[in-house]
Amino acid sequence: MNLVPRELMTETAISSADFRGAMRHLTGGVSIITAGRGKDITGMTVTSVTSLSIDPPTLLVSINRDASSFPLIRRYGAFGVNILAADQLDVAERFAGRGGLKGADRFAGSQWVTAVSGVPLLVGALSAVDCEVEDIVERHSHGIVVGRVRTINNSARTAALAYWHGQYVAVDRDEDAAGLADVSVPARSRRGV
Repeated sequence: MNLVPRELMTETAISSADFRGAMRHLTGGVSIITAGRGKDITGMTVTSVTSLSIDPPTLLVSINRDASSFPLIRRYGAFGVNILAADQLDVAERFAGRGGLKGADRFAGSQWVTAVSGVPLLVGALSAVDCEVEDIVERHSHGIVVGRVRTINNSARTAALAYWHGQYVAVDRDEDAAGLADVSVPARSRRGV
Protein backbone atom coordinates (compact mmCIF):
# COMPACT_ATOMS: atom_id res chain seq x y z
CA MET A 1 0.00 0.00 0.00
CA ASN A 2 1.40 3.40 -0.96
CA LEU A 3 0.73 6.11 1.58
CA VAL A 4 1.21 9.79 0.85
CA PRO A 5 3.52 11.34 3.46
CA ARG A 6 1.60 13.69 5.77
CA GLU A 7 3.76 16.68 4.76
CA LEU A 8 2.70 16.22 1.10
CA MET A 9 -1.00 16.19 1.90
CA THR A 10 -2.83 19.47 1.63
CA GLU A 11 -5.87 20.33 3.65
CA THR A 12 -8.94 21.13 1.61
CA ALA A 13 -11.68 23.18 3.17
CA ILE A 14 -14.83 21.07 3.29
CA SER A 15 -18.07 23.01 3.44
CA SER A 16 -20.73 22.07 5.96
CA ALA A 17 -23.16 21.57 3.09
CA ASP A 18 -20.83 19.14 1.30
CA PHE A 19 -20.21 17.17 4.48
CA ARG A 20 -23.92 17.09 5.34
CA GLY A 21 -24.65 15.89 1.79
CA ALA A 22 -22.13 13.09 2.10
CA MET A 23 -23.54 11.99 5.47
CA ARG A 24 -27.06 11.84 4.02
CA HIS A 25 -25.89 8.75 2.13
CA LEU A 26 -25.56 6.91 5.45
CA THR A 27 -28.71 5.16 6.52
CA GLY A 28 -29.17 5.51 10.27
CA GLY A 29 -31.49 3.95 12.77
CA VAL A 30 -33.58 6.58 14.54
CA SER A 31 -33.40 6.81 18.32
CA ILE A 32 -34.56 9.19 20.99
CA ILE A 33 -31.95 10.10 23.58
CA THR A 34 -33.59 10.98 26.89
CA ALA A 35 -31.92 12.75 29.78
CA GLY A 36 -32.74 14.13 33.20
CA ARG A 37 -34.94 13.15 36.12
CA GLY A 38 -38.38 14.04 37.37
CA LYS A 39 -39.61 17.23 35.71
CA ASP A 40 -36.08 18.20 34.66
CA ILE A 41 -36.16 16.09 31.48
CA THR A 42 -35.56 16.55 27.80
CA GLY A 43 -34.65 14.48 24.79
CA MET A 44 -33.59 14.58 21.19
CA THR A 45 -33.85 12.58 17.96
CA VAL A 46 -30.53 11.11 16.79
CA THR A 47 -29.08 8.71 14.25
CA SER A 48 -25.68 8.69 15.93
CA VAL A 49 -25.98 5.68 18.26
CA THR A 50 -23.53 2.81 17.82
CA SER A 51 -22.34 -0.13 19.88
CA LEU A 52 -18.84 0.11 21.31
CA SER A 53 -18.46 -3.15 23.21
CA ILE A 54 -20.41 -6.30 23.99
CA ASP A 55 -18.35 -7.11 27.08
CA PRO A 56 -19.16 -4.98 28.96
CA PRO A 57 -22.24 -3.81 27.05
CA THR A 58 -21.35 -0.25 26.06
CA LEU A 59 -22.53 2.18 23.40
CA LEU A 60 -21.64 5.57 21.99
CA VAL A 61 -23.78 8.52 21.06
CA SER A 62 -22.61 11.80 19.57
CA ILE A 63 -24.44 14.84 20.92
CA ASN A 64 -24.08 18.50 20.03
CA ARG A 65 -22.82 20.32 23.12
CA ASP A 66 -25.38 23.09 22.50
CA ALA A 67 -28.28 20.60 22.68
CA SER A 68 -30.50 20.82 25.77
CA SER A 69 -29.82 17.14 26.50
CA PHE A 70 -26.05 17.55 26.85
CA PRO A 71 -25.94 19.40 30.21
CA LEU A 72 -28.51 17.00 31.71
CA ILE A 73 -26.47 13.97 30.62
CA ARG A 74 -23.42 15.58 32.20
CA ARG A 75 -25.28 16.57 35.41
CA TYR A 76 -27.09 13.29 36.08
CA GLY A 77 -24.55 10.88 34.55
CA ALA A 78 -27.17 8.83 32.74
CA PHE A 79 -29.21 8.75 29.54
CA GLY A 80 -31.74 6.58 27.73
CA VAL A 81 -31.55 5.27 24.18
CA ASN A 82 -34.96 4.52 22.71
CA ILE A 83 -34.69 2.78 19.33
CA LEU A 84 -37.83 3.70 17.41
CA ALA A 85 -40.25 1.42 15.63
CA ALA A 86 -41.50 2.35 12.16
CA ASP A 87 -44.84 3.60 13.49
CA GLN A 88 -43.19 6.07 15.91
CA LEU A 89 -42.51 8.80 13.34
CA ASP A 90 -44.56 11.28 15.38
CA VAL A 91 -42.23 10.71 18.36
CA ALA A 92 -39.16 11.24 16.17
CA GLU A 93 -40.56 14.51 14.84
CA ARG A 94 -41.58 15.79 18.29
CA PHE A 95 -38.10 15.17 19.68
CA ALA A 96 -36.52 16.71 16.57
CA GLY A 97 -38.27 19.96 17.53
CA ARG A 98 -41.16 19.91 15.06
CA GLY A 99 -43.97 22.07 16.37
CA GLY A 100 -41.61 24.02 18.62
CA LEU A 101 -41.91 21.68 21.60
CA LYS A 102 -39.04 21.72 24.09
CA GLY A 103 -38.00 19.92 27.27
CA ALA A 104 -40.63 17.92 29.11
CA ASP A 105 -43.34 18.97 26.61
CA ARG A 106 -41.79 16.61 24.03
CA PHE A 107 -42.81 13.60 26.14
CA ALA A 108 -46.57 14.30 25.82
CA GLY A 109 -48.49 11.90 23.60
CA SER A 110 -46.39 8.80 24.36
CA GLN A 111 -46.16 6.41 27.29
CA TRP A 112 -42.93 6.46 29.31
CA VAL A 113 -41.50 4.53 32.25
CA THR A 114 -38.74 5.65 34.58
CA ALA A 115 -35.54 3.63 34.39
CA VAL A 116 -33.42 2.75 37.42
CA SER A 117 -31.17 5.73 36.57
CA GLY A 118 -34.19 8.06 36.55
CA VAL A 119 -34.28 8.69 32.79
CA PRO A 120 -37.55 8.20 30.87
CA LEU A 121 -37.73 5.17 28.57
CA LEU A 122 -40.31 4.88 25.77
CA VAL A 123 -42.90 2.14 26.10
CA GLY A 124 -43.23 0.35 22.74
CA ALA A 125 -39.77 1.23 21.42
CA LEU A 126 -37.93 -1.57 19.61
CA SER A 127 -35.41 -1.36 22.44
CA ALA A 128 -35.21 1.00 25.40
CA VAL A 129 -31.76 1.09 26.95
CA ASP A 130 -30.76 2.69 30.26
CA CYS A 131 -27.12 3.85 30.26
CA GLU A 132 -24.71 5.19 32.84
CA VAL A 133 -22.17 7.69 31.52
CA GLU A 134 -18.65 6.26 31.60
CA ASP A 135 -16.93 9.07 29.75
CA ILE A 136 -17.56 12.11 27.59
CA VAL A 137 -14.99 13.00 24.95
CA GLU A 138 -15.49 16.55 23.70
CA ARG A 139 -14.37 17.27 20.15
CA HIS A 140 -15.34 20.26 18.05
CA SER A 141 -19.08 20.92 18.38
CA HIS A 142 -20.01 17.55 19.89
CA GLY A 143 -19.49 15.29 22.85
CA ILE A 144 -18.97 11.58 22.27
CA VAL A 145 -20.80 10.03 25.19
CA VAL A 146 -19.72 6.53 26.26
CA GLY A 147 -22.58 4.76 28.02
CA ARG A 148 -22.43 1.54 30.04
CA VAL A 149 -25.69 -0.32 29.49
CA ARG A 150 -27.51 -1.00 32.76
CA THR A 151 -30.87 -2.33 31.59
CA ILE A 152 -32.51 -3.20 28.26
CA ASN A 153 -36.20 -3.56 27.44
CA ASN A 154 -36.62 -5.24 24.04
CA SER A 155 -39.92 -5.59 22.24
CA ALA A 156 -40.99 -8.25 19.75
CA ARG A 157 -41.74 -5.63 17.09
CA THR A 158 -39.97 -6.04 13.73
CA ALA A 159 -40.27 -2.75 11.81
CA ALA A 160 -37.68 -0.05 12.52
CA LEU A 161 -37.59 3.65 11.73
CA ALA A 162 -34.54 4.75 9.73
CA TYR A 163 -33.34 8.04 8.27
CA TRP A 164 -31.86 8.31 4.78
CA HIS A 165 -31.45 11.25 2.39
CA GLY A 166 -33.34 13.60 4.67
CA GLN A 167 -36.39 11.35 5.01
CA TYR A 168 -37.70 8.85 7.49
CA VAL A 169 -38.14 5.36 6.06
CA ALA A 170 -39.59 2.16 7.52
CA VAL A 171 -37.51 -0.99 7.47
CA ASP A 172 -39.44 -4.16 8.18
CA ARG A 173 -37.39 -7.25 9.03
CA ASP A 174 -40.01 -9.68 7.82
CA GLU A 175 -40.89 -7.88 4.58
CA ASP A 176 -37.66 -6.16 3.57
CA ALA A 177 -34.96 -8.65 4.59
CA ALA A 178 -36.02 -11.31 2.09
CA GLY A 179 -36.23 -8.79 -0.75
CA LEU A 180 -32.84 -7.27 0.10
CA ALA A 181 -31.22 -10.70 0.24
CA ASP A 182 -32.53 -11.52 -3.22
CA VAL A 183 -31.15 -8.38 -4.85
CA SER A 184 -28.12 -7.39 -2.80
CA VAL A 185 -25.80 -10.39 -2.83
CA PRO A 186 -25.27 -12.46 -5.97
CA ALA A 187 -26.33 -16.08 -5.49
CA ARG A 188 -22.79 -17.28 -6.13
CA SER A 189 -21.43 -15.19 -3.22
CA ARG A 190 -24.15 -16.38 -0.87
CA ARG A 191 -23.13 -19.99 -1.42
CA GLY A 192 -19.55 -19.13 -0.49
CA VAL A 193 -18.18 -20.14 -3.94
